Amino acid sequence: PGNPAPEFTLKDLDGKNFDLSSLRGKYVVLDFWGSWCGWCIKGIPEMKKAYEKYKGKIEFVGIDCNDTEDKWKKAVAEHQLPWINVRNIGEPDVAVMYGVSGYPTKYVIDPEGKIAKQVVGEDPEFYMYLDALMK
Repeated sequence: PGNPAPEFTLKDLDGKNFDLSSLRGKYVVLDFWGSWCGWCIKGIPEMKKAYEKYKGKIEFVGIDCNDTEDKWKKAVAEHQLPWINVRNIGEPDVAVMYGVSGYPTKYVIDPEGKIAKQVVGEDPEFYMYLDALMK
């Protein structure tokens, strides 16, 4: 925490470039996940609740890792993920840039573009942190 969040550009569902820097000035949640990750899928309902609760205050970005494009698009549609969805295809590998060692891993980035929090695994602490942050 306190370190600048590495900048990246990844393609969204429409094949358009999404730049992390476009969200500067807002709180951002980066969710590193994959359709193959049971805990990631189990955690989606809680993420949706947080997304609804903090709409307009926090931007959520799902970063899919280690999936084919088809599996990624299918998972986003099947689980109706309402936030920004991009895919990490490893050029460069954004998960490596962020030091992701397990899935899911969530980062909170502050409006200045610094990492405020990192939570590995599906952990209620993450949502408690968001609640405290938005008080």
